[in-house]
Amino acid sequence: MNYDNLKPFVKWAGGKRQLLPVLEDLLPKEPISVYCEPFVGGGALLFHLHPQVAIINDLNTELINTYIVIRDNVDELIKTLSIFPNTEEFYYWIRGLDRDIQTFSSLSCVERAARFIFLNKTCFNGLYRVNKQGQFNVSYGGYTAPDIINADCLYSVRDYLNSAEIHFASGDFQYILENLPSNAFVYFDPPYLPDVNNKSFVAYNSECFSLYDHLRLHEICDMFNKRGIKFMQSNSCTPITMSLYSCYDIQTVQARRSINCDGNKRGAVNEIIIRNYI
Repeated sequence: MNYDNLKPFVKWAGGKRQLLPVLEDLLPKEPISVYCEPFVGGGALLFHLHPQVAIINDLNTELINTYIVIRDNVDELIKTLSIFPNTEEFYYWIRGLDRDIQTFSSLSCVERAARFIFLNKTCFNGLYRVNKQGQFNVSYGGYTAPDIINADCLYSVRDYLNSAEIHFASGDFQYILENLPSNAFVYFDPPYLPDVNNKSFVAYNSECFSLYDHLRLHEICDMFNKRGIKFMQSNSCTPITMSLYSCYDIQTVQARRSINCDGNKRGAVNEIIIRNYI
């Protein structure tokens, strides 16, 4: 299979495409038998490594639905996207479909996936944000020629997802981790712990990832370490994260963030990569 066009099909806050060379250098030296990513997002590392066995999860049900539609029905997805006009009127109409539960629940899986990709490609700065009711609320981007349909990428993703054994889930990260085999490798890329001095964007879903969730994640990492399951985690460089994971290997890296509602907060920031192996 040709992996040249295998890459994220959406723009995602906190995406790791720019850090792939760094992440690859920090991976375990031995081959990965079972790859697990509980916060898959755009899937940059997943597509870069293209493992043959993977367990993939994200709390965003619309994102996971889109992965599955690309795997099972990419032609209909592209056909549906091709009739969507890039106009402000249509944008706000399709954005507003989730304001009515009955209307939204009547959409097919393909229609939901097309809506998801369209909003991602035409909203302001590719930002995914929902309010407390779970309603997408990012404004129209007004771009003249957004890359709404990247057929080569979509077909490459389709081919990969059908050639490998990929298990998808959409729920709390803890549930897919309870019965992992000892030969699994886990990459954690959670919504980052916010720095109190910098209002970091973490509202990927209607419920933010809280400090309590980060403490749960830390407990799981400790449990994996005792079981001999190797993990790597990306997170923010804050006093809390540095303290929580002080007994593990921590590498500081610089990442450039281009998705933020405040343009002044885009740019290079320090992040950390945590490992329980060397």
